[in-house]
Amino acid sequence: MIRIHFTAADFARVRFAPRPAPLQELNVALSMMFRRDTAPLFGRWRQRTLRALPPAAQPFGDLVPGLRAPSFLDQFGDDLDEALESVRATRPQLVRSEVERVYAGQLAPAPAWLHDLHQGGTAAWRLLRRAQYAAFDAVLRPVWPLIQDLHHAEFTRHALTVAEHGLAAGLDGLTAGARLRGDCWEFAADAALRRDIALKGRGVVLVPTFHWSGPPLLADPPGGPLHVTYPAGPGLPLPPSAVGGTDEALAAVLGRTRLEILLLLAEEHTTGALARRLCVSNATASTHAAALRGAGLLTTERAGRAVLHRRTALGTLLVHRGRTAGPRPAQQ
Repeated sequence: MIRIHFTAADFARVRFAPRPAPLQELNVALSMMFRRDTAPLFGRWRQRTLRALPPAAQPFGDLVPGLRAPSFLDQFGDDLDEALESVRATRPQLVRSEVERVYAGQLAPAPAWLHDLHQGGTAAWRLLRRAQYAAFDAVLRPVWPLIQDLHHAEFTRHALTVAEHGLAAGLDGLTAGARLRGDCWEFAADAALRRDIALKGRGVVLVPTFHWSGPPLLADPPGGPLHVTYPAGPGLPLPPSAVGGTDEALAAVLGRTRLEILLLLAEEHTTGALARRLCVSNATASTHAAALRGAGLLTTERAGRAVLHRRTALGTLLVHRGRTAGPRPAQQ
């Protein structure tokens, strides 16, 4: 059993994450791949996802050799680049202790690059960031628009419950088995996950996830609010949009790099961030962005020293129409 003890101040500090957290969603999706007690549909999803993971994502798997990932991967920002920067900013002492913890009792030795990460090596951090990007692109990017829609629906459901019936009802019915008894919020959990947490005024952030079917997951940073990641959504693997031939057709018209820019701009990016994601120079990314802006597919504005790009409604319509149309069924 997980027991979370509230004070009056904590009840006043219950918040709901306004947008999905890309790195946390990726963490739970990859954790789901290691679970063996999942429904057959998730078994097929696991096989499909493992096949889709590129070799560049392998270091992410090295870092999580068992079921419990290092705590410094728990980042809840709604911007992937900022979340990865937060991972990189982890105190060296915590990185060392967490790498030692996750490899304790493992039969296979840690790979060489993890020894470098343990020592704070810059090359190891670059390798990990490339792995996280590669894993996100393979596992989540095809379904990210659906995750955003599901998160908005869950946000709305929770807000309406709290508005109509109060916070107690919102916590009580958050997920299966959740119960609020007085000032104690309880979840059923496996023996290995049992915890007793006194919030003492820190509050709680509720984070729905759409790739997890187990008990709620807790991230308890010192001095910050407790983050409770709980299973939401349909409880089934999320279907990726139809891709393949339609993507190739769009790429033939726009060019592969410009199509990738439109796909990345499901979230706003700076020119530098686009260049890093595409592995091109800032000048090349700026030239492609200018062409898309001229076609009315993105907008650009200055934010301090940075140049910020956003996809327009026309750009979104073009991408979504292409990705959801798919091949037509053959005539009978």
